[in-house]
Amino acid sequence: MSFNLHKFPLLSRSGLLEKLIEEYSNGEGSSLNLRLDDIPGGAKAFELISKFCYGVRMELTAYNIVSVRCAAEYLRMTEDYGDGNLVMQAEAFLNEVLGNWSDSVRALEACEEVMPQAEELHIVSRCIESLATKASADPSLFSTTSSGRETRPSPEDSGLWNGISTATKTQHTGEDWWYQDVSFLSLPLYKRLILAIESRGLRPETIAASVVHYARRYLPLMNRQSSFDDVNSTVTNTPNTCEADQRALLEEIVGLLPNKKGVTSTKFLIRLLRTAMVLHTSPSCRENLEMRVGAQLDQASLVDLLIPNMGYSETLYDVDCVQRILDHFMLVQQAAALATPPGIAEEGQIIKGSPDSLTPITMVANLIDGFLAEVASDVNFKLPKFEALAATIPDYARPIDDGLYHAIDVYMKTHHWIADGEREQLCRLMNCQKLSLEASTHAAQNERLPLRVIVQVLFFEQLRLRTSISGWFFVSDNLENSQNQINSAAAQQQRDNGGDDDVKQRVSELEKDCSSMKEEIQKLMKTKRSWRNFTRRLGFNRKSNSCCPKGSKASKLRAVAPSSGNRQQNCEKIEVVPPETVKVN
Repeated sequence: MSFNLHKFPLLSRSGLLEKLIEEYSNGEGSSLNLRLDDIPGGAKAFELISKFCYGVRMELTAYNIVSVRCAAEYLRMTEDYGDGNLVMQAEAFLNEVLGNWSDSVRALEACEEVMPQAEELHIVSRCIESLATKASADPSLFSTTSSGRETRPSPEDSGLWNGISTATKTQHTGEDWWYQDVSFLSLPLYKRLILAIESRGLRPETIAASVVHYARRYLPLMNRQSSFDDVNSTVTNTPNTCEADQRALLEEIVGLLPNKKGVTSTKFLIRLLRTAMVLHTSPSCRENLEMRVGAQLDQASLVDLLIPNMGYSETLYDVDCVQRILDHFMLVQQAAALATPPGIAEEGQIIKGSPDSLTPITMVANLIDGFLAEVASDVNFKLPKFEALAATIPDYARPIDDGLYHAIDVYMKTHHWIADGEREQLCRLMNCQKLSLEASTHAAQNERLPLRVIVQVLFFEQLRLRTSISGWFFVSDNLENSQNQINSAAAQQQRDNGGDDDVKQRVSELEKDCSSMKEEIQKLMKTKRSWRNFTRRLGFNRKSNSCCPKGSKASKLRAVAPSSGNRQQNCEKIEVVPPETVKVN
């Protein structure tokens, strides 16, 4: 752009223009052509400067103050060439801009156009320091309205009452009030701002939430659940330059996330890992994400682990990635167990109670069992990988093995061609003693299971029945003993304190308790008689082989005659004899 200007207004304000005019001028009346190709801000900034030199009123805003300040420095418009020169006035306005949050953000954005000069004048660092201080403080302590441009209030926020404006000032609330504003910054400036905020001790949860907001804005794949169609369309339709930019952006975002466990949701980390696989980021970036997911795997859901396979494996889902994540989780658990004093918690301790009280390793065990059941229907899922994934979870982490049994059953149903030896090897992963009644009933009728496993299930069901019957008799004996103790205590109290009203009241309460206990004992005695008649009808008091198939020996349930000393208890001892080896011709 060309400007037709007089010499005197320019040389009286600018040291550089004075020098150039003196060098290239041929006389007082001659014209002169000067080229200013390196001026910061270009023609727009020089137009504002020329207005200032002519004394014309110019409008400074948060958008143009940075370029005007850099251009004034370039032209050496200091106090040596007139009082109140442009450098001083621009510096004063810039300080006013830095006192406002919104204007500071716009000024930092404007630094992109004149980055070398803005860095040299420390404008970038001053903007970042101003924003970092405000983001770490209460937003009500400073101004957040814009002074660089006119803002029009919305109809909902403005009105007139008796000729008086009722417009209300927008107040920022919550810790996320600054996320949207800083998301417009370029990645280098945003990174510097986040590091400055982190150095001021802001909570890692707040920083992680801001990084997540920034990632969702500039990584399109983060806003939807990635599928195989998304992978193919991204690889084929995305230009290489854009894919490279996305790859670099994702790697930088991973580096900005706080390392503290739990501050970033597991769902977001897994989606970030999926996107990293699609964009083919560096192995170190993917390994970093896998370790982060593994450290908090107990917070993941089954849908999160169904990661589409991007490699050369034949399986539909990436089983190898899940195996690496699980290995990281087990390493973290082992390190935590070694660091925990023995008196506080023991390894293998399972907290009983509500589902919320499950230990992390138990939650991961349920998660992996569900994942195995989901991918077991894949015909390309190899048996060694199934075994490796299931065996990584220790036995104590599974209170019951129903989930693992379901996964094994689905695998044998889909891979019906596997040999008997492989079926035996697969069933060794589960503990038949830890199957629920429903799972045991299903396993006893499951033709896909080896015969040895079915026999084990039936044997442990017999043991469970024996324990239940013995428990009934044990409760009855305890109730009888409790009745005798209560009667003795009540009689003793009455003899010692016969005249005390308080003791009489306590004895009366004990007598009521005795009455209720007697009723319970009578009910249990009836139950005991019914159990004795039931066992006699079934012939448990004698050996019977009538139900056993020819050529095989079944488990025997025999009654042991009670001794003379225990006849008063009027109960029988029931013993389960383990089955012998079954031979099949």
